[in-house]
Amino acid sequence: MADLWSDLLDCLDLTPRGPGAFEGRNQQLSYHRLFGGQLLAQFVQAAALSCQDKAVKSLHVVFARAGRTDEPVRYDVTRHHEGGTFATLSIVARQQADAIATASVSMHAAENGLDRQTATRVPPIPDAPLEVDLIPWETRSTADLDAPAAAAPEIDLWMRTPPVDAALAPALTAYATDLTLIGTALRQVDGVGQRDAGTAFASAVTTHTLWFHRPFRTEDWLLLRQHSPLLAHGRSFGRGDVFTAGGDLVASYAQEALLRFTN
Repeated sequence: MADLWSDLLDCLDLTPRGPGAFEGRNQQLSYHRLFGGQLLAQFVQAAALSCQDKAVKSLHVVFARAGRTDEPVRYDVTRHHEGGTFATLSIVARQQADAIATASVSMHAAENGLDRQTATRVPPIPDAPLEVDLIPWETRSTADLDAPAAAAPEIDLWMRTPPVDAALAPALTAYATDLTLIGTALRQVDGVGQRDAGTAFASAVTTHTLWFHRPFRTEDWLLLRQHSPLLAHGRSFGRGDVFTAGGDLVASYAQEALLRFTN
């Protein structure tokens, strides 16, 4: 397998394929389908390349079907509105003629304004590292998503990437938010952990939404604080906030997923 960090950065370097179209290569993973985090990150990059004077403010993605790992993904961008401050886009991710995912994107040009936030207590960064599959950078947490004992469906996950261009921060953060919300929902189920995917349960993300509030860098420590308030009717729902080590809220996200237990 290629170095996961370099491989991911290569995947974020989209190739123009005509007006409003880009192509992204796939990660080289031992995985049976395209990883949703790759698609989220590439959607962010396609939007950023389409409106280079604005930043992604929000992104809502619907995953229509599983993508194939042996074919690159084409991103077709449609501009619905573009003014001096805001822009609205829709993006379709395709393989051959099939749409595998769609995104609704809101863009916003930087502007000055009031800056107020409810005070947030950010805990100390844990000493012990935590390995999270598919995340090729440093992560730490006091909770274990593979622990079999039932616990509150919440987790504080710290992350820090190697030095990287600040323009990639939204895409890299989008990638990371796709990985642990299902595992967070499973924390309340006794005897089942995230590692039991494919045996104790089947899962697939159906929708994922992100909001970006402030500029930030991923090579500085970030806290992904997430919880899952609901698991019902074969689906799970979770949401999270991204904070800097100083307590600034820089992004938020939410996800619904199919979650079916085999027993």
